Amino acid sequence: MTAAELQQAAKALAAMFSCFPQSARADVDMQMRGYLAAVQDAELVDLQAAIQRFIRGEARVDNAQFCPSSAQLSIEVRERRLMRELIAKRGGQSAVKLVKS
Repeated sequence: MTAAELQQAAKALAAMFSCFPQSARADVDMQMRGYLAAVQDAELVDLQAAIQRFIRGEARVDNAQFCPSSAQLSIEVRERRLMRELIAKRGGQSAVKLVKS
């Protein structure tokens, strides 16, 4: 990610952190650094999609009441990248065509 994208990523992560309970002992700055380090090689669009899925409760997690770990976020980011690439290969066509043209 570029420096500007890292700033946007930090804002997206901050939004995610605000949606989940945090430990009073958590060092927010260190937590942010850890998450950014975990996703620094990802595309911003994939990170944003992953964060949206966690906030909406759509991502696979053991307990959706708590903020995902950096590892869980990284896994979801990779899944979003894979889905984006698969859709791009299909040219944006839906996976199932229900009606013949």
